[in-house]
Amino acid sequence: MDLIKYIKISENSRVPKYQQIIDSIIHNISEGNLTMDQKIPSINMFSEEFYLSRDTVEKAYSILKERNIITSIRGKGFYISRTKLISKVNILFLVNKLSSYKLRTYNHFINSIGANSHTDLHIYHCDETLFLNLLDKNKAAYDYFIIMPHFKTENLKHQSFPDKVLKAVNDIPKEKLILLDNSKPIFSNQTIEIYQDFENDIYSALKAGLEKIKTYKKIMLVYPEKSVYPYPKRILHGFRKFCVEYKLDFEILNEIYDDMILKKGDVFITIEEADLVSLVKQVREDEFKLGEDIGIISYNDTPLKELLGISAMSTDFKVMGETAAKMILNKSKGKVKVPFNFIERNSL
Repeated sequence: MDLIKYIKISENSRVPKYQQIIDSIIHNISEGNLTMDQKIPSINMFSEEFYLSRDTVEKAYSILKERNIITSIRGKGFYISRTKLISKVNILFLVNKLSSYKLRTYNHFINSIGANSHTDLHIYHCDETLFLNLLDKNKAAYDYFIIMPHFKTENLKHQSFPDKVLKAVNDIPKEKLILLDNSKPIFSNQTIEIYQDFENDIYSALKAGLEKIKTYKKIMLVYPEKSVYPYPKRILHGFRKFCVEYKLDFEILNEIYDDMILKKGDVFITIEEADLVSLVKQVREDEFKLGEDIGIISYNDTPLKELLGISAMSTDFKVMGETAAKMILNKSKGKVKVPFNFIERNSL
């Protein structure tokens, strides 16, 4: 077969033989030597031609099948099934939910990582079982694993790393692992971690807006105790710390209720979009003036909030995505804290 003359297997290389097979086939696809639906040698033919064990070739073909680069047809053999998405770097991006701000992180990552890579995005909805199944199914198919670790317990509380998740993530080679958004102290500097510090971030952001916040009489944090996509408890800890330190009258609410009792001098911090919409609607219906009678600060900024003049405190999701891409491209390791900013607009 034509492929045989293009394949290079080096006895002196420290790269495992199965990986050399994978790299050679991908390289020859990118060079145009292999085309869609072209037949490639059988496992037996390959092993005999290059004096390799059958298990070595079978392992390479198995990984190529998992990446959908080749396919097998019973009784006929192996064929090239993908050419357009072949790249030197294959990345699995696991996100707990597809919110607008997490999508912004992903988009900036894609724009920064460049054309010499292919990234598959999967959403696991804070579900431990779904996450573990996705990781197990794809563990041999990717060069990098980018994970945003946020999970929910049975009673819908936030959890960063359940035991089974921690074990599965620990099994990923450290040089292939990138943790985004949420950190874990036990991981070494051999990994990439680009994270928020939820407790200290909200504390510092509120401190930056202290003078404006003090013009209000009472501050409320709308923190959903139970949510399909729960939020870290560290947000609560940072909020309480801020209010106690600066002797502010405060209250923690589970949601913005219908027919909320609003009083002049209230300032609210909302996390979920539905609560923000409900609150703004009620402020208007009760004929309060937003930014004077009632204040609103939203957690996590979006272009729509900017357009509507809603004050926010937010991680720089653009920086998060770009930093992940740059660290992969530069082969750097270590922990990077993403900037978290207080953004004052007309609603405060």
